[in-house]
Amino acid sequence: MRRGVRGVAVVLLLVASVLPTGAAARTGIERPAEPVLQTDAAARTGIGRPAEPRPLTQLFDNTAVSDDARPAEADFDGTGASLSARDLAAAGWTPGRVLTVQGARLTWPKRAAGEPDNVVADGQTVRVSGRGDALAFLVAGTAGQDVTGSGTVGYADGSASPYVLTAPDWRRGPLATKAVALPHINTPGGPLAERARLYVVTVPVEPGRPVTSVRLPRAAGLHVFAVSVRARTAGWTGSWAAATSGYLSVGPWTDRTLRLVVHTSAGGPRVRLRFDNTFAATPVRIGSVTVALRAKGAAALGTPARVTFGGAAGTQIAAGAQAYSDPVGFEVPPDSDLLVSFHLPGTVPAAPVHRLALQRSYVSEPGDHTADRAATAYTTVLTSWPLLTGVDVGGGPGSVVALGDSITDGARSTVDANRRWPDVLARRLAARTGVPRYGVLNQGISANRVVTDRYPGDGISTDSGGVSALHRLDRDVFAQTSARTLIVLEGVNDLRTGATAGAVTAGLRKIAERAHARGLRVLAATILPCGGEVHCTPAVDAERVAVNDWIRRAGVFDGVLDFDAVIRDPAHPSRMLPAYDSGDHLHPGDAGLSAMAESVDLRLL
Repeated sequence: MRRGVRGVAVVLLLVASVLPTGAAARTGIERPAEPVLQTDAAARTGIGRPAEPRPLTQLFDNTAVSDDARPAEADFDGTGASLSARDLAAAGWTPGRVLTVQGARLTWPKRAAGEPDNVVADGQTVRVSGRGDALAFLVAGTAGQDVTGSGTVGYADGSASPYVLTAPDWRRGPLATKAVALPHINTPGGPLAERARLYVVTVPVEPGRPVTSVRLPRAAGLHVFAVSVRARTAGWTGSWAAATSGYLSVGPWTDRTLRLVVHTSAGGPRVRLRFDNTFAATPVRIGSVTVALRAKGAAALGTPARVTFGGAAGTQIAAGAQAYSDPVGFEVPPDSDLLVSFHLPGTVPAAPVHRLALQRSYVSEPGDHTADRAATAYTTVLTSWPLLTGVDVGGGPGSVVALGDSITDGARSTVDANRRWPDVLARRLAARTGVPRYGVLNQGISANRVVTDRYPGDGISTDSGGVSALHRLDRDVFAQTSARTLIVLEGVNDLRTGATAGAVTAGLRKIAERAHARGLRVLAATILPCGGEVHCTPAVDAERVAVNDWIRRAGVFDGVLDFDAVIRDPAHPSRMLPAYDSGDHLHPGDAGLSAMAESVDLRLL
């Protein structure tokens, strides 16, 4: 009995020692008590003073990667199964390579097949350094389901903040959120034709504070290959962006130059570009790259400016990774057309694509035509945006991200005219004084849903509706350059395909919670009426009304944009005003999209 009472007292003492008080309770930051001496038993059990932080590579205690000819040299999951070194190399994930995923730079372990290359999370203290907005973990679980655990982030001033990390399973986790998938799994009995998955998961940290360590969770089956601080994008504003809506067959293009036309929101004195190889299984090689102001069609206004990557003319992007260019001194006006030209020296039969560009771009005859000022070589029209996902400009106050479906994507608006509602919003911001001139990033995907994937997230697909808003939130919102405010306009496609109001509102609540945890301001837009469209039945409209009532009254968001009230016909509230209807009863036309943007109180942003 005495031992039991003493045990309870010890537990109570430990609980009391970690409860934050005062300012710590309000900020979520905990300052540890004065260090205590660790006994041998404490050192073995992890109780008391944390171990001195060590580089993750010094803590590796598991071997995940094997040579296909010697599969028994690795045992990732306790059954003898492992990742294939050959498959990883084919994806561009070679030992020691630095990969950028979701804006974070992570190093794939520089270990040969059969050597320890990851750590099973068991409370180890890892040395990390940097200032940023998130910690990025390259992880996978081996428990047959998601593995979740909590840990702490340590800062230079001795304070700490908690985090929760979830690692999806390497064989059963969602392909929609994976960083890379490999075509088979090695086992002692031979290869299995299963998709092996690896994930990059980010967790928020205190923005801008110097991180010095991270204590891993205690979670059986949670494997960590790499961890880093995702640097904040100080000094940059996102001016244009497009979300990857699928991995589609293209061309094939061999020795061709793509000249993409993109329209800026914010302007600035320098520019950098972002290319993404999202959802891919193999690397893509990008050769020479230039940027120019557009004169007309594919013709440049002046000599195109050369763009480099780490000082080199081009770059190879591994499967699932991305590449940021070096900064280029190039004056980017707001509300203007840019030509981003890039040469594809190899054969590209499929690529990550934003399908509904509503903008004519161009493909050249064979050869590197990135430096061409004239349009002569650009003989083929392209109606999508492959590979290019972002244009950032120097300076500025940051960006507003519009997360949505075809209504945000601009479906049924005038081609080449930039009349999507985020375009109109961007022009309003650029013309006003007294409010920050934010960049506006359009992350709409036609046919997208809140809670259901249209594209499964792996392989070549004819469906370009993208993965769900929940599954693309990290990539398309949190990793966007200097994101400050999120506007969500989604849900009509869920409702039109049988989802309930409860499922949609639960998804919207999760989006708000996750965005608030990252320090973003979150605005929700009410869902537009679509009466008269074949799938917008009275039952669907009743669910839509329920979702909108919840958006207006739940208090979950920092503000509400009541687009429903702007667009609906007062005489027939389940329908749009005829003047705003594009004709299909689902999408507003140019006038309706403009009315939506004009209704936004800019002070809410």
